[in-house]
Amino acid sequence: MCARVLYLFLATHSLVIGSVPPSYDYVHYGENDTPIYAGSTITKVNRQTSLERLKAVRQVMNTTSVDAFVVPTADAHNSQYIAPSDARREWLSGLSGSSGTALVTQHHALVWTDGRYFTQFEIEVDTTVWTLMRQGTDLSLQNWLAQNMPRGSVVGIDPTTYTRSAWTSLESALLPNNVTLLAVSENIVDAARVNIGDAPPPRPNNPLIPLGVGFTGRVSSDKISELLRQIRERNAAALVLTSLDDIAYTLNLRGTDIPYNPVFFAYLVIRADVQTNNVILFWGDGQLSSDIQQHLQSEGTHVEIQRYGQIFQYLRNMANELQPGNTIWLSRDGSHAIYLAAETNNAINTLSTVSPVALMKCVKNDVELRGFTSAHIKDGIAVVRFLRWVHEQVAAGVNVTEIDVVDKLDELRGEENLYRGPSFATIAGAGENGAIIHYKPSREGPQKVIQRDYMLLVDSGGQYMDGTTDITRTRHMSSSPTPSQRLAFTRVLKGQILLETAVFPRGTTGNILETLARKALWDVGLNYAHGTGHGVGHFLNVHEGPSGIGAALMSGDPGIVPGMIFSNEPGYYEVGEYGIRHEDLVEVIEINNRTADHIFADGMVGDFDGRGAVGFRTISLAPHQTACLDVKLLNNDEIRYLNSYHARVLATLGPILKARNLTADYDWLEKECAPIRSGAIFVASSPFLVLSVIYSLWFG
Repeated sequence: MCARVLYLFLATHSLVIGSVPPSYDYVHYGENDTPIYAGSTITKVNRQTSLERLKAVRQVMNTTSVDAFVVPTADAHNSQYIAPSDARREWLSGLSGSSGTALVTQHHALVWTDGRYFTQFEIEVDTTVWTLMRQGTDLSLQNWLAQNMPRGSVVGIDPTTYTRSAWTSLESALLPNNVTLLAVSENIVDAARVNIGDAPPPRPNNPLIPLGVGFTGRVSSDKISELLRQIRERNAAALVLTSLDDIAYTLNLRGTDIPYNPVFFAYLVIRADVQTNNVILFWGDGQLSSDIQQHLQSEGTHVEIQRYGQIFQYLRNMANELQPGNTIWLSRDGSHAIYLAAETNNAINTLSTVSPVALMKCVKNDVELRGFTSAHIKDGIAVVRFLRWVHEQVAAGVNVTEIDVVDKLDELRGEENLYRGPSFATIAGAGENGAIIHYKPSREGPQKVIQRDYMLLVDSGGQYMDGTTDITRTRHMSSSPTPSQRLAFTRVLKGQILLETAVFPRGTTGNILETLARKALWDVGLNYAHGTGHGVGHFLNVHEGPSGIGAALMSGDPGIVPGMIFSNEPGYYEVGEYGIRHEDLVEVIEINNRTADHIFADGMVGDFDGRGAVGFRTISLAPHQTACLDVKLLNNDEIRYLNSYHARVLATLGPILKARNLTADYDWLEKECAPIRSGAIFVASSPFLVLSVIYSLWFG
């Protein structure tokens, strides 16, 4: 079993250059990052449908003189989650996973994906029609094309679905074999769908949502002024923003165009070469509602509006109008199509970097941080109520399904102020389903009922207007795990605590820290097949770059500094039996004095020679199931941390539960937060807790 887990880990971390457009070089995380499309279900596409769709695509390829067509999982903005209108690879192949690239030639139909989706491929895809190409084992996409495409052949790609870096890499691999990479202006899959009467759904264009300074802490005009300053420092004429969360953050607007991510389809151009009409938003039909206009005006922001599809012609016109030698600043995750439009005039330079907005928004301001705290208190209330509910229902013999878990969490979160929906598709993996790392229960077909002897892994999150949450708790339904489950449960939690309590120099990158989360598992030859931590947006994407905590250095990672928010989510998965993951969100804090809210603050004697000491403070609030721990495996610091954390959970959530007359929930929480005793050891909680909290813990 350990070998199988290690194989998955290696497969997950293998790079297939040019096959999937890179965003922030995302390491795959424990929670479900699968794009959710309208009508998507885990069912196998039948052979007739698969053949019909392939035939339609090949017919369009013939009319456009394309010998091979590449279909990545991507939209024009390099979004991690995509809308139904962009779900081309899923429609064509049947595979609904978040990672995958399809390739169609006249004689081959191939899908590349990573180790998370090998099993899912067998379930969802007709393997008599499609061939699975295992990343890290089989030839990469670019190597397959280089070795199999005849000289003089043409490989087509919709340039809006490939980043410039991915395009350049693939093009360079094909040129020595005299194979041409062609930018196909009309997506071949879209055209094929129209031809067989199954046109893709229209691109969403839902109403925009204003987000005031009380939530954002900074007006949009101030953000734009900062960006204009940076544009001038780079000696550039304009900045082109293509990432949807960058645009939403800059303008203090949100949307609902993509499931789980409060963003909207748009482009934004900010020009430093003109004094008026220098902020141009490409959105919808080019008309803003009166409330959005008033919101922008109230923040001192004047925006010129153009239709969404006008961006490419606008960039071509701007490039031709600029003086020779001027520079257009593009985000490195911009599509090849954006670059082509900006490069219309050869006398104009382009600058490609990590988006300056990505670097701005990954460090939260004080208002945003207070919002995260508020959101996690509300989320903690909902999660605690859910945990009590599911334990009591299962213990009473009620048939609770995984879908019931999904619905109950959404119901309870919906009772909290400012809740706007889940932040990703809830994972509710009971028994062996918990071992499927990106499992998502389906409403179709037989429903998995949670049994008393199951481990239940629940990874869920909420979008609140004041913050985004993401939390995983693993529970044994009868609090009596097997010895192997108890061992894994304890060692996963030891890894989470070791990372959560780390003190390190300011600016350290996440890859330096990630081994801490794995050490307790590695000590006994165990591992997990996903990354350990990702950045989190503020009422934005639950996965936010460019920082993260993974095995490899993330390209463009600025280093960890105070104000960042990360997940901490180690796990262990016994295929066919159970899965365990412990996940909290943490805030990066300074630990330059003995008063910091950190378990090791009182022992600090230096600050890394002036560089500054930082660490994490857990902001998720829900108890761990201490009944599943092998306390003998915990050291004193780990026990001290857990007792401190549970005391804070009870002190924070308990009064709210009491005030809302949720007595049963309070009683359950009090029991779950009882301090762990190890012999004569009981260490007091963190300094900020008052004696009344300790009294409440011990005596009720």
